[in-house]
This record gives sequence, structure tokens and C-alpha cells, in this order.
Amino acid sequence: MERVSIKTIAEQLGISVTAVSLVLNGKERGETSGRVGKEMAEKIRQAAREMNYEPNNLARGLKMGRSETIGLVIADISNLFFANLAFHIQEHAEKFGYGVIITNTNESDLKMEKMTKILERRQVDGFIIVPTEYGEPYVRNLTRRNIPVVLIDRYYPKLNVSAVVIDNYKASREITNNLVESGCRHIGLIIYKSALHHMKERKNGYVDELKDHGLFNPSLIKEVSYSYLSEDIDIAIESLLMKDETIDGIFFATNTLSLMGLKRMLHADPQALSKIKVASFDKSDAFDFMHVTIPYIQQPIPEMGKSAVELLMKQIKTDDKEAVTIKLQAQLEYNKV
Repeated sequence: MERVSIKTIAEQLGISVTAVSLVLNGKERGETSGRVGKEMAEKIRQAAREMNYEPNNLARGLKMGRSETIGLVIADISNLFFANLAFHIQEHAEKFGYGVIITNTNESDLKMEKMTKILERRQVDGFIIVPTEYGEPYVRNLTRRNIPVVLIDRYYPKLNVSAVVIDNYKASREITNNLVESGCRHIGLIIYKSALHHMKERKNGYVDELKDHGLFNPSLIKEVSYSYLSEDIDIAIESLLMKDETIDGIFFATNTLSLMGLKRMLHADPQALSKIKVASFDKSDAFDFMHVTIPYIQQPIPEMGKSAVELLMKQIKTDDKEAVTIKLQAQLEYNKV
């Protein structure tokens, strides 16, 4: 079906395009006198309703120099954390009259480059990006061209760009200490092998907390690859369960790792959770089906989304490109048993 335009309505009523445009943009009344009569204005609105007229916001935005859309680049949309983050970013962007185009990288820097280029061709007004491990050059390229950008969840310490993150180091220390206080003395860590700063902070928090308690054992750290996740998780769990020391605690650095790790643990030993305490960064819905208490770090996802949108809107609407980093605090919580 052909799109109904202002010109279509004008031809239907036998009046000028200008008159229709003024009415549909709410400008039919001038400062000192009426531009379009009340009766004609109502006829125009009625015709627009009957013809199912929808304004071309993209064309209007481009005429004003804006598309009123945000490009959101997510690392893994299948991950509940990122799905929730995308939801709150979209909800808050709508309050500014903005739509969100969501793309996914699957943690690939090449896909990150591709997605940013696609979104640029869609003429988005700015980007909110969950950066990949080797995506720094692509973000730098955007900022050099004065394109508004806000990083979220992760950031590049050497890059001068706005970001919304949490205090990963502090949260990691807190949850590791929770395992220690619950009686664990041989605590393993399963974490992504990654150069990303937030993963380094989670690892460092675990290491420093155990060192302070005199319990650190580097052989209990198992790093896994995102590309070979299933195989690496199996190897990591098997390695920890076969250690000479009696493993009594495992800290999973993400909810995906915890879900896959728990599955592998219970497959190897259905009674594993009665012998080994587990903790996770971020919650998995599967925790609520477990018969044991699982502490986890709850990130302030609504606040993260809100803060990222507000930082981006400031750049877009005021042309203020000063880099601002917002570091939020996460909370230690527990599943319902």
C-alpha cells in the first residue's frame, strides 16, 4: 500500500500542501491571526485519520539535522543481563522522543565494526555501545568524528569517552568474602579469558580478597574462551572437581558462566551443590529453582540504562562532548529458596 503523505491529503481536499502541513504540525494558528480556519483544520485532521496518515519522522528529523534514533550495540542479546539493559535503554530513550535500533556483536570486534557502520548509514544521532575486547579503534574512530558515544557495562581506560559502569572490583571482593565467611577455604574462579577491563577488575577483586585471607591459590583460576565456551566450561569444572584440594566454593564471573557451570557440576555429581557453594556475578532465573542459597551480584540495570541515555542526550542536544564516567555500585543479593 502506498504511503499516505501530506501531498495525498492536500490533493484529496483540493487545498495547498502548506495548509495541510501547518495543521498536522500544530501550526495552523499564527501569532496574530489564524493561518488556517478552524473548520478547514478539522477537515484536514479528519481526512488524516480516515486515510491512516503517519508522519514521516525520519524525514522530519533529517530536515532538522537529527533522526531521533539511538544506535545500541549489545554484546550478546541472548544474555538476560544485556536483554534487560536494552529494555531499560529503550524505555528511557522514549521519554526523550527517541527510538532505539538494537544490534548484536556476539563479542566479535569485526561485528562491532560492521554494526556501527550499519547504524551510521541509518543516520542515528548517537551510540550506546557495550564494547568488545578489541573494539577500541572503532570507538575511537567515532569520537574523532565528534559522533556522540557512551560506553556501557565496560570501557577502555585509555580512551577518553563517556561511560556507565559499576565498581566491578569492589563487588567481586564482596562476593568472594561472602564465600569465605560461609566457610569456604578452597574457592575456584571461572572467568572469561579477556583483556576487557571489567573482567580484569573481577579477577583482581577475587585475588586480592583471598590474599587478604591467606587463601589464594592461582591454580584454582580457570579462564574460558567465549568462542569455545561449552568445551572450556566442561574442562574447567572437571579440573576443579578433580583437584587434590577439596573444592568447597566456586565463583562464576558472569551469569552465563554460572548457568553452564551449574549444569556441568550437577551432571557430574547430582549432589554437588550440597558439597560446593557457588556464587555468581549477575543472576540467572535458574537460581530460583535451586534448593540451595546462591549469592549473586545484582547490577543496577535500570539506573545504568537511564544514566547512559541521559549522558548521550546531553551530547546530542548540547553538543557537549566532555567525557564523563559514571561508576555505580552493585548489590549482593540471594535467590529465593
